[in-house]
Amino acid sequence: MDTSSALFLLADRARTLGFSAIGITRADAPPERKHRLHEALERGHHAGMDWLKDTEARRADPQILWPDARSIIMLGTNYGPATDPMEDLARKDRGNISVYARRQDYHEVIKGRLKELAGLFAAKTGSEVKVFVDTAPVMEKPLAEAAGLGWQGKHSALVSRTFGSWLFLGAIYTDAELPASTPQKESCGKCTKCLDVCPTDAFPEPFKLNARKCLAYYSNEHHGIIPREYRAPMGNRIFGCDDCLAVCPWNKFAEQTRDAKLAVRDRLTLPKLKDLLRLDETGFKEMTRATPLRRLGYARFLRNVLIAAGNSGEAGMVDSMRTHLDHSDPAVRVSAIWALAQLLDKAGFSALRDQAIGCESDPDVLDEWRTGAA
Repeated sequence: MDTSSALFLLADRARTLGFSAIGITRADAPPERKHRLHEALERGHHAGMDWLKDTEARRADPQILWPDARSIIMLGTNYGPATDPMEDLARKDRGNISVYARRQDYHEVIKGRLKELAGLFAAKTGSEVKVFVDTAPVMEKPLAEAAGLGWQGKHSALVSRTFGSWLFLGAIYTDAELPASTPQKESCGKCTKCLDVCPTDAFPEPFKLNARKCLAYYSNEHHGIIPREYRAPMGNRIFGCDDCLAVCPWNKFAEQTRDAKLAVRDRLTLPKLKDLLRLDETGFKEMTRATPLRRLGYARFLRNVLIAAGNSGEAGMVDSMRTHLDHSDPAVRVSAIWALAQLLDKAGFSALRDQAIGCESDPDVLDEWRTGAA
């Protein structure tokens, strides 16, 4: 079968499988893509995500990742939410989980579909193929932009005229020479809503994100203690932050996803913080089974929940917080101390400190006790 017929068949099957958008780009990387990545890494905007720097060459150039690659088929899957995520920030007694993570892990859902499409294309054309869903050093957003699925907005995420900011991305690399799609024109205009809404000013300038100031980075990727200056801005966020995505005006054209395999799970939709504080590790694993939250691990999950509880204003959570003061992970203990300092009066916190500080040896935890009582 010729490639044009195979692509028509591929696009038809992609829609049947649940993909919302498809486009093609060449595998040779434009110089500006490499430059933007290198500049971000040189500025340290990757924060503690050292794998970005370690894989810079392969990430910047698909043909270093796979020298035989000639074309890349980019696919997007709509995961539009049913309601405005910004409304969830007001539910201070609830744990706010990023829209993308309230469902089955999209990596597993999309990878299986990509493999089916890639196998179909290979069978019809005899071409070699490889599939990627955020599982290798692939710059999905710039590739999706080049393939005409949308453009990278001022918040650095992909924006689609049809699906707003809500697209999961996947890639099929092939050694076939395919006709490239026409890229969409960047259409943010003078709008700066995504930049203005950021509670930590994580955008040093439009189209550039500094992960060292990003709440999604601290709640998802960061290991260890969350710096003090980011704890109050975290609000009730326990995994991710959707603010810059949610306020994009292009979302007015977006629709709620109808993909059954990406349906939101009730237990991950604004769970009560008081219940999350009582979860043991077994309960955490059951709650997060087959979801993106699982990779957070129990200790980092508790760290985030404690900070959210400290921001809740709910004194009724104090007893549950206290049970985590002897947790084996110093980051959990620090978060518990900070949270208690937000909800107890000075005398109550000082009494608790005097009781606990004699049993503590970690310098960061000791510093938190002293700071909280100041």
